[in-house]
Amino acid sequence: MLEKMNEFFNKRVDGYEEHQLNAIDGAHEFYPYSAACLPMQENAEVLDLGCGTGLELDFYFKHNTTANVMGIDLAENMLKVVKNKFYDKKLTTICGSYFDIPLGEECYDAIVSVESLHHFTKEQKSSLYKKVFQALKQGGYLILTDYFAETDELECFYRQELLRLKSEQGICDDEFYHYDTPLTKAHELQALNKSGFSFVKIMAEWGATATIKAIK
Repeated sequence: MLEKMNEFFNKRVDGYEEHQLNAIDGAHEFYPYSAACLPMQENAEVLDLGCGTGLELDFYFKHNTTANVMGIDLAENMLKVVKNKFYDKKLTTICGSYFDIPLGEECYDAIVSVESLHHFTKEQKSSLYKKVFQALKQGGYLILTDYFAETDELECFYRQELLRLKSEQGICDDEFYHYDTPLTKAHELQALNKSGFSFVKIMAEWGATATIKAIK
């Protein structure tokens, strides 16, 4: 049965970190790699989209103890964990959807998202990436680490399966339900390029997972 996104993650907070680190190929490498890509200057302003329990922040705050981080997540229980972990750091959290929450203009040196955006369509991402572009300072950048569909056919299959399951369960609202629908890397890059970024590049790959950097 499909579950609403926030309910799914709220229920699974206890085993979340173990699952992320041990069930996803390359996780022990891509979390620290993503963190190392973030700005190291004093008091850097960073936004984390879908921060969860802060696995990438575990590594980032070791590199940059003075960073100002804003974390957004749908799951209140995840945010309780991340706030407890980093009680002594400059971390602010917002419980809600990063599609709905205003991100501001030219506020951040970098924006990061790790294993969060594979639930959404190219159209939804294009809209979000325009907000991300506006929220970055000039020369700021997005670090996106996520997993991707290998082919166009698989991308289409995942999306159709979600629609089929929603239909079977009589779900007709527009809320987010947990079901993985990753894009191909090519479609992800297209969505980023159309949002105005001057530089978009795949920086590293671990099987189906990749880190993409997009500079304003």
